[in-house]
Formats: sequence, structure tokens, C-alpha cells
Amino acid sequence: MRNNYLCAVRRKEKILRSVEVSDYAAEGRSLARVDGKVIFIEGAVPGDTVDVLLTKSKKDWAEGKAIHIHTYSDKRVDAFCDHFGLCGGCKWQMLPYEQQLQYKQQETEAHLRRIGKIELPPIRTIAGAAETRGYRNKLEFTFSSRRYLTREEMQTLPMGADVGGAVGFHVPRIFDKVIDIHHCHLMEEPQNGIRNFIREMAAQHGYSLYDIRAHEGWLRTMIIRTASNGEVMVNITLGHDHPQWRKELFDALLKAFPSITTLLYTINTKWNDSIFDLQPIVYFGPGHIFEQLEGYRFKVGPKSFFQTNTRQAEQLYRITREMARLTGKEVLYDLYCGTGSIGIFCSANAAKVVGVETIAEAVEDAKENALLNKVQHASFFAGDVIDVCTTDFFNAHGRPDVIITDPPRAGMHEKLVKKLLEIHAPRIVYVSCNPATQARDLQLLDEKYSVTDVQPVDMFPHTHHIESVVALTAR
Repeated sequence: MRNNYLCAVRRKEKILRSVEVSDYAAEGRSLARVDGKVIFIEGAVPGDTVDVLLTKSKKDWAEGKAIHIHTYSDKRVDAFCDHFGLCGGCKWQMLPYEQQLQYKQQETEAHLRRIGKIELPPIRTIAGAAETRGYRNKLEFTFSSRRYLTREEMQTLPMGADVGGAVGFHVPRIFDKVIDIHHCHLMEEPQNGIRNFIREMAAQHGYSLYDIRAHEGWLRTMIIRTASNGEVMVNITLGHDHPQWRKELFDALLKAFPSITTLLYTINTKWNDSIFDLQPIVYFGPGHIFEQLEGYRFKVGPKSFFQTNTRQAEQLYRITREMARLTGKEVLYDLYCGTGSIGIFCSANAAKVVGVETIAEAVEDAKENALLNKVQHASFFAGDVIDVCTTDFFNAHGRPDVIITDPPRAGMHEKLVKKLLEIHAPRIVYVSCNPATQARDLQLLDEKYSVTDVQPVDMFPHTHHIESVVALTAR
């Protein structure tokens, strides 16, 4: 290891020079060791030699970002996106996809072994995605009255220059800065065309873009959803109603993009951008689209939760159904069921399906999806899983033979884990978007369950996110 030294760049900013990156760490970061200290680095890959701007420094470890690359790893490939390095959406596009899968496999195994500390079967090879671009069916963009400027632009632009507005993504960890995105590779067309068309219309007609600090402006956010059958839904959030602008923009948008099958708008006068407590208004079309997984159809509204990678969702659900080992006689519980997609997907092989979900609107969607697919033996209930899943609830609806649990990133509440141990269903299938919290929960379940199968799944190529499906059998 060559000599490294700390160099003050600005007050409170320090740089490590010529750091040799040695390994992958976790969550998209790489790892180096400098004078016995572990450095976690964003924007680098093993084999790079980089300068690192430190953002946090402790006695035995530090965190930072690569700001200059002296020599490139032979594992690197050219990034395909013009916004790479600014936008935080596809941080791993400089790695070959096979290498990304290898690191995700490594991270899953490390979490389950180091955090779980339980006996594990051989872990299956991660299920990769056939399509690594254009795989998302939903994207959310933010409008901003001032676009984000790079350091280079700030140094070269004259004082007081009109930098124009932006429609794109927030700068990672900076709430009031928006990167102006011209071409995003995460979703297939017409998403780029729609976004760029609205930007041009706003500039030509003087539509005001939202200023998050002043809390003023007309165009705030936009969600675009697409379905595998070609349907397209657009929901534009407005800071206030302006009927003239609205009609002018929306009519022009529908004319320019006849592929839009439903167009909605939501008036949001709040300080925050959440629309879950607001009611979208239909301007054109039915107000929803339909998506399909295998032979099952799902109604997707402007506020519905649905897996954002349809093709990989099918693979994830097939793995889950396989691990559930249903024979048609079982009572299946689907905890954190969302709009009921996993339970409905598995319903043909179960005698009864019981779903529980915190968000009441998602439960209504689940009931509608069950009717849509003629699944008459499924029931869905709204409420916090730890409050709903009592002994009386299990007694009333049938003790579970199989439990599928798909919690948020924080994992399952400890009270729910204790209830699952008490109920002691013969089989649990744990679907997780965070192998670290999954490993924690598996350690608790180890009291009465053995892990019999593990399958990592890559739902989000070019990112560090991982899904992990684990089958547990009661001892």
C-alpha cells in the first residue's frame, strides 16, 4: 500500500489520496484499508485507485466518496447514462452485470451468516434479470424552479445567470436539489418523451415550477406508470389549480402522446410531496391501468403499490409459490400483503387465503383484485399486522398451514415474530427487500424453525438493492 495522507480541501473537508480499493463492502459501497482503518467508499469499484472525500471519520472506520480516479479497475465498463455520477438511481452501471450479481450474492450470504448466525442450507445462485434496462413500470419525477448545478457549472457560470428549471430526480440526500434528467434508462418509452415535452411546454408558456423552499409554483411532481400490455398512466401533482394552464398542457400532452391511456392530476397545497392522503382527479381515461402476472390481472391505480419490475416480480412470486409447497389443502396467510398480489398469485394452490395489510386503500385494492381474478376463497383485512394477528384472529380465520411474510425494509416487528413462534405454522416463506433485517428476524425464528431454502433475487439491476426469499420449516 502506497503512503496516503489527509489533505484539507475546504474547512471540515478532508481527502485521502491514491487509495487502492480492495473489495466490495455492502449497499453499493466498496472498501479500502488505509493504515489499518477501514474506508467505505461510494462511486468506486474493487481495483480502482481513487481520491476519497471523507464524509464521516471515526477511530477505526470512515466513509467517503470517490472524487478522482487515478487508475481504473479492469472490472469497470463504460456507464451508459449521461447522468451517471450525479443521479443516485443506477450507481452500479460501471460494473458488468455478472459482477453486480456476484456482489449481491456475496452480500446476501454475508448478512445471513454474520447477522443471522444460524445453520443455513446451500444458498441458491441469485436469480438475475433478463432485462437490465427499461425494467421499471413506475417512476416519479420532481419539478424544480432551479436545476441542480455541478461544481464545475457553479465555477464557470456568471453570477446571477438564469440556470432554468428542472424535471428529474432529487440529488441523493439533498431534499431541495433536483437534477434535470433528459434521458432515463430505467423505464421504456414514452417516459422520456413525456417528461421532456412537459419541460418544453413549461418554458414556452411560462408555467411555474415548484420552489420547495418558498413553497410556491404550479408543477410539483409527476408519476408515470406503464404496463406490459402497453397501457400508460400519468399523474401530475400541482401546487394549486390553474384551469387554463391545466387544459392547455393536458390537451397538448394527450395529443402528442396518444399512448397515454389515463391522465390524472392531484392538487397538493401541503409542504410535503406525499399524495397518499390526497385524491387524484381523472382528466382522461378510466383512472387506472391493468398489469398481468402469469394469468392474473391486477388493477393499478395512481396510489396503488405494485412491484416496480413486472418481469422480475413474476420470477420472485414463482419462487415464493414454489417454496410454499402448497397442495390445494392449506390455509395460506399473506402478511404485509399490499394489494394482495402474492396471495392471489398463490391462490390456485391454497384452500384459503387470508391477507393482512396496514394501508386500508391497499386492502380495498386487494379485495378488488381478488374479484377481478375470481378468487373467492381470499379475504383481506386492514390494520397493523402486530395488532390484527392475534390468537383470536387466527382462531376465527383458521390456523395457518403456510405463512408468507413480505415486510418493509425494517423487517418484522419483534411482537409479530413472537406471535409466529407461538402459532408455529408448519411453514413460513419470508420475502425480504433487506437481507440484513431478514437475517435478524431469522435468528429470532431459529428458536422453532429451520431455514431450508434461500434464493436471492435481483429486482433492480445497476443498484445495490437485493430481494431474498427464505423458506423455514417448523422443527
